[in-house]
Amino acid sequence: MLYNAYELNRALLTSASAWASVTAEILNNPAMPFGYAGFSPVIASALDVFAHAAAPRGKPDFGIESVLAKGADWPVTESIVLRRPFGNLLRFSHSGLPHNAPKLLIVAPMSGHYATLLRGTVARLLETNEVYITDWADARMVPIEAGTFDLDDYIDYLIGYLEHIGPGTHVLAVCQPSVPAFAATAVMGEARHPCRPASLTLMGGPVDTREAPTSVNDVAVTRPLSWFRHNVIATVPLGYPGAGRRVYPGFLQLTGFLSMNLQSHMMSHYQMFMHLVTGDGESADSTKRFYEEYRSVCDMTADFYLQTIEHVFQKHSLPKGEFVHRGKPIDPHAIVDTAILAIEGENDDISGIGQTRAALKLTPALSDDRKEYFLAADVGHYGIFNGSRWRTKIAPVVENFIATHRAREQLHAVA
Repeated sequence: MLYNAYELNRALLTSASAWASVTAEILNNPAMPFGYAGFSPVIASALDVFAHAAAPRGKPDFGIESVLAKGADWPVTESIVLRRPFGNLLRFSHSGLPHNAPKLLIVAPMSGHYATLLRGTVARLLETNEVYITDWADARMVPIEAGTFDLDDYIDYLIGYLEHIGPGTHVLAVCQPSVPAFAATAVMGEARHPCRPASLTLMGGPVDTREAPTSVNDVAVTRPLSWFRHNVIATVPLGYPGAGRRVYPGFLQLTGFLSMNLQSHMMSHYQMFMHLVTGDGESADSTKRFYEEYRSVCDMTADFYLQTIEHVFQKHSLPKGEFVHRGKPIDPHAIVDTAILAIEGENDDISGIGQTRAALKLTPALSDDRKEYFLAADVGHYGIFNGSRWRTKIAPVVENFIATHRAREQLHAVA
């Protein structure tokens, strides 16, 4: 019933959005002189804001056409190099990269948004790296015949991606995938897998949510797992390829994030309205672009979502040494030669300070010269991987870390 009610509401809003958009265009048409009189500009701006807020959204494109590197613009090539039911592996490259450029796998969150949320992350790191990214699928679009997808499958997918890319690959995990990326590294380390990560960068991830709990953590621990199973899990309705699949709907995730900072989001839309009233279309378009991405959401499989709530937020299985993969305990002591960089934002209200840094404490067999920590001053959660501070302050730390340990590994291989 939950999903069906949402679909009905979405259909109504889609129609209303279309009418609002058409009316706003009529009022803004230079051929309509009455659009400049009285309250017409205000009405047109209000309708434009509503039309944008209520419009349906699908999966965005990365749309990275070129990057600036070595003082020149280089056309970017985007391709799918590995297809899997629950997530493809994408590759980004350009001819300005040296033939031996570092290979970097970016693990995007499976947390309700598409991998395109990391568009800025990819574009910046593509300047110096051959970039791969996990392009997770919308669970409602995956036929039920494809089977289930849980934390074990997530870890297996990461291992499979690393095997496809090959030895010497560096990994960067943003937010939620910090835990499964760490687990995959430990599993591959214990097996002495030749394709285990050369380095692992964890950014704003919930490795140990007992450190500086945030409101997101509080929501996960104040209710039993059964509450989540009975109240936020829904069945994909008919009309989608994944009809019948049990999922945590993306629209619920979006609602949760919007409610956390409702006043801020309302102010952003009010400012967009004022920009439109005064004719500042450029500023209004900037806000629109952000929300077009922010409101593009996808569903997660129920198994993956519930296991994440249980093991990451409620039981703290990884830091307590109780996390398992395919029935076998995960041993962080097995990480002995994968360098680890932990990055946190000073103003992160989703993953508190210390939650990501905990990864450095969990790896006693890893020498201190292979560990690094960076606290980004005056940066919130999304600022860790997007925006000006990411491009100028944080990305260089990641690049230097990769370069340092890549050179070290090459020297070791020669010796």
